[in-house]
Amino acid sequence: MLQTQPQNSAGTSGGSIIVEKHGAVTVLKFNYPEKRNALSMPLRERLGQALQDAIADTECRAIVLTGEGNHFSSGGDITSFAGVNSINGRARMKKTHDLMVKLMVACEKPIIAAVEGHAAGAGMCVAANCDIVVASREAKFTCSFNKIGLLPDLGGLWSIPQRVGMGRAKLLMMTGRMITAETAQEYGLVEQISEPGKALEDAIAVGQEIAQTAPLTNGFVKAAMARGPMTFTELLDLETDMQGLLFGTEDFQEGRTAFLEKRKPKFQGR
Repeated sequence: MLQTQPQNSAGTSGGSIIVEKHGAVTVLKFNYPEKRNALSMPLRERLGQALQDAIADTECRAIVLTGEGNHFSSGGDITSFAGVNSINGRARMKKTHDLMVKLMVACEKPIIAAVEGHAAGAGMCVAANCDIVVASREAKFTCSFNKIGLLPDLGGLWSIPQRVGMGRAKLLMMTGRMITAETAQEYGLVEQISEPGKALEDAIAVGQEIAQTAPLTNGFVKAAMARGPMTFTELLDLETDMQGLLFGTEDFQEGRTAFLEKRKPKFQGR
């Protein structure tokens, strides 16, 4: 049975983050149901803090990101855009990138998105930034920034083409069309389809599976892939350096010993 200990982050104006701990898996929930979990600036700040806390938690091996209620996220909080101009809008985006986007992509802990309902606009970009996406069969994805005269943000210009390819990324970004979970899986935006209402449960199960593996290895895999395209020689050099470091870890010695003794390894992240 999953052991859950929910707690609300401080503050509720503009939404909050609900934190639940399921053993080695930490669940972070957008909690702004009156706006279908729109990503207000306060919510982005609270997510950034919750991510930092989960990353610093030595007992956490994987993070699941989801939305409270029926939707993952409706995207940016458009009602908060009044008064935004070229100067303060740019500062707003840089703050968001520093608070949460860079953390999501660069942190050593795997992040899994559990998507029910809509992942629209910035919500789709945040889901794409995650390492693995588990989506309900009834989930819908939309990259509709051009319908309000903006372009994909929160890292979506990087993560969506990485997942679906340049042509499909342009198709989704230039048409703003909505796609189903099945189409998203076909494109490469979704890794696993769940029955309605089961995305979070299945995402936690994936997180528990990841938690049994070597955390340093997972962190190195994320770090390597976050660097983006490399030449073959550059990739081999990076592989050599990273593998050389891992050869010197306690986890490698434990994994090797456990393999020879035909038992499950107990990794410590050292």
